[in-house]
Amino acid sequence: MSTSDQPPSDLDSVRERLNVVTQETRFALLQDILGHPSELPTLKELDYVNPSKSRTTIRQHLQQLVDAGVIEEVLLPEDRRKNDRPYKFYGVSESGRQFLEEHKLLRAQDTLREIYDRVEKTEDIKRYETATRPER
Repeated sequence: MSTSDQPPSDLDSVRERLNVVTQETRFALLQDILGHPSELPTLKELDYVNPSKSRTTIRQHLQQLVDAGVIEEVLLPEDRRKNDRPYKFYGVSESGRQFLEEHKLLRAQDTLREIYDRVEKTEDIKRYETATRPER
């Protein structure tokens, strides 16, 4: 059996996950999620705090973080949804949090929260920020 036929080792898996997490845009999104007051921002909020990136780019990078198991989409149950309020949020998964802790990538969370709190927000973004979030 050649080395290319062997399943990836744990080290390869960790290295691949670190590459996903530490890519500049994805790392910034992860920091935004960790800095959010509820740690469950919407795509609209992430788009607002990353004005140099398109919403499509943000969505693609979020999907890569979801695929890597670092973050997860969290949906508000249908019976709690309101027409003009968001229902899909992004948060760090349990295994993602464990991975980030193991690799010392959560040390600045308090600072990230302070930075996020200082961002000047529009009324629309404030409304999204205070919207009902699902239980986790």
